[in-house]
Amino acid sequence: MDAQHPESLRSCPPEPIPESLRSCPPGIPLFSDVMALRAVPGRPGYFDANLNADWTIGPKPHGGVMIALCAAAARAAYLDGGTEGTEATAHPIAVSASYLSAPDPGPVQLVTSVRKRGRRIGLVDVELVGGGKTCVHAVVTLGEPEHDARPLFCADHDAARMAPEPPAGVEPIGPGHPGAAINNLARGCDIRPEVVESVTDGEAPTFRIWVRPKVGRVDELFALMCGDISLPVPYAVGRRGWAPTVQLTAYLRGVPADGWLRVLCTTTEIGQDWFDEDHTVVDSSGRIVVQTRQLALVPPG
Repeated sequence: MDAQHPESLRSCPPEPIPESLRSCPPGIPLFSDVMALRAVPGRPGYFDANLNADWTIGPKPHGGVMIALCAAAARAAYLDGGTEGTEATAHPIAVSASYLSAPDPGPVQLVTSVRKRGRRIGLVDVELVGGGKTCVHAVVTLGEPEHDARPLFCADHDAARMAPEPPAGVEPIGPGHPGAAINNLARGCDIRPEVVESVTDGEAPTFRIWVRPKVGRVDELFALMCGDISLPVPYAVGRRGWAPTVQLTAYLRGVPADGWLRVLCTTTEIGQDWFDEDHTVVDSSGRIVVQTRQLALVPPG
């Protein structure tokens, strides 16, 4: 609890701590910690949070972590003052975010405004503010995601054909791995990518990643974060470096089962200036749980 705001958690009651987290090995950051919100007393819809350096790519907070944090703030604001039974329809089923600037690691504030409280659908605006300026503006649609029932139709997709667990030889990001220098999420996540160094002319880059938290369970916020877990696709065509996301839209299709998430990352076109990137996230039961599409800037040649 914030020492300056003794009532700061009143609208965000803590959940019981799972046994797996009580014995967390020292030095492993928890995803639940970076998702923690502290309500600001006297300012309804305002939450403090801390995007610390464990959840960064290079020097800046990871875009998927910021998407998940905006979704968490939208849910907290929606539940605060909602009627009984609101919890069932307060899942962030769609998040549309524009990235205005990249905050530095450290304290941030989430400013929310509930736009709609419907029987099945809610809508919340969220601004993630860091360093005194808005860094992310998100519009979060809240509702009830798909359940375990068989879908009426599901297109054939390569993500479902990925092995449920990472194959032998697919190494985790860690010491000696080419992604270890910049991907600090690997401190708290077991991330195992198939690294695609290059593709032949006309071949579409396709990245496959397996990921799960090192400690704790997979939940919907973690799955949303994994909708931006891949290396930028221009990596495979020789454009490597900072590839800032400008806009990202994420869909939460279902609440994930615990275990490995398998992620397929593809693209339609990598231009000279702009590229698109799609993620399909499948849980351990084989269900699509998250889909994302983003527009980002190609690193300079």
